[in-house]
Amino acid sequence: MDPTTDNAGRTGDTGQARSSLEALRAEIAKAVVGQDPAVTGLVVALLCRGHVLLEGVPGVAKTLLVRTVAAALDIDTKRVQFTPDLMPSDVTGSLVYDARTAAFSFQPGPVFTNLLLADEINRTPPKTQSSLLEAMEERQVTVDGTPRPLPDPFLVVATQNPVEYEGTYPLPEAQLDRFLLKLTIPLPSRQDEIDVLTRHADGFNPRDLRAAGVRPVAGRADLDAARAAIAKTTVSPEITAYVVDICRATRESPSLALGVSPRGATALLSTSRAWAWLTGRDYVIPDDVKALALSTLRHRVQLRPEAEMEGVTADSVINAILAHVPVPR
Repeated sequence: MDPTTDNAGRTGDTGQARSSLEALRAEIAKAVVGQDPAVTGLVVALLCRGHVLLEGVPGVAKTLLVRTVAAALDIDTKRVQFTPDLMPSDVTGSLVYDARTAAFSFQPGPVFTNLLLADEINRTPPKTQSSLLEAMEERQVTVDGTPRPLPDPFLVVATQNPVEYEGTYPLPEAQLDRFLLKLTIPLPSRQDEIDVLTRHADGFNPRDLRAAGVRPVAGRADLDAARAAIAKTTVSPEITAYVVDICRATRESPSLALGVSPRGATALLSTSRAWAWLTGRDYVIPDDVKALALSTLRHRVQLRPEAEMEGVTADSVINAILAHVPVPR
């Protein structure tokens, strides 16, 4: 594959791109302790041009994780705190009257960035939530009838709190389906929490990533080279059928009122290819599908009320399906 060149003149090929993206974990670990699965999920989303829903209780470094990923990838990032009074124009931008020219000019909103952190997205009404739909799906924003393209790469990382529902507006299924992955950020282990406190006692400042030693280790050229390589990753007919069988099984599950749509099946195939490439292969195996099934599908299914009352979760249903769907040899 021909090397690609980014704006800074750097070149990237498949081998260099994989090495650079693997180096992300070590670089991010300088600021964030013990969140390798979430880091990998964010990289997979960037490679697939998808978006991520991050779920975790307050104080588990969701915002710090996103900022560190952006710093290590040398891409721009902006943060929007979603509140009940936030307006769509506060996200997308609006026309502003300029008295000097007696004309209206477009003032871009924070969505015009590479990595948008939509913090507590479920705290804003559906009208403002929906302002992101066009940006997420079409990679553009239309204001006053004029479409304006967003930069590439463009990734929305939305966070929500799984335990506090008062004053929130749950995301509708149609919007949830726009997210490629739903990643859960767990509380750290005892040793990880000790490491976090030790770093803070030694003077770590989460607002100053440069002082923590975080440096860009990958860039847009690496993402472009990786995407080109992933597009050539082989998917056998058996693997395609395996993905379809998993998704169809969710539609037949007695515990689910809503199963995975064909869009979800396409997403699982895409994330599996990206994971296969990241692990050093140019072909997809069933383990790649299993590795990404939970994070790709958990937000695309809806539990029946009676199943939810019995303590059934989306993850447990998907795990049961993975255990029963025949694996291709």
